Amino acid sequence: MTRSATSRTTPRPTTRPAETAVSSMSPDDLLKLDQQVCFALAVAARNVIGLYRPVLDPLGLTHPQYLVMLALWERSPLTVREIGRLLSLEPATLSPLLKRLEAAGLIRRDRHPDDERALAITLTPRGRQLREQALDVPPQIVERLGVRVEDLQALHASLSRIIAATTATD
Repeated sequence: MTRSATSRTTPRPTTRPAETAVSSMSPDDLLKLDQQVCFALAVAARNVIGLYRPVLDPLGLTHPQYLVMLALWERSPLTVREIGRLLSLEPATLSPLLKRLEAAGLIRRDRHPDDERALAITLTPRGRQLREQALDVPPQIVERLGVRVEDLQALHASLSRIIAATTATD
């Protein structure tokens, strides 16, 4: 007496675990502010970015400018398009940031040698030197947060999965 392989397997549930968790909530709980992921993310993002302000002020950087500099400290030169992709920013948002960084003497914007329609963004010597001061930023933020590095790494991994899920193309 033999059974087929499919009859021995357990049928797959038709709902995913997240759907089951949501469906088990009362309708009133579904719309409670403190149950909303979007609310928790928005408040956490606003508060964490606020922690950066006094740490970045001595460097003369805003948080968005700091993100641009981080990308450039990793790899320079980058095109405006590459920076936009890395930071998930539109060129219209990025352009004023880059102009202010250039006015501060931290970057140069030049036509890309291989594609004159593209701008190559390069660190100036002063921009490269600022990296040394910026090395103090992450430890200060971790201290201000008062959260273990391991917990921040786990949070980063979770947020990275959320970013991937929300930017996945169909």
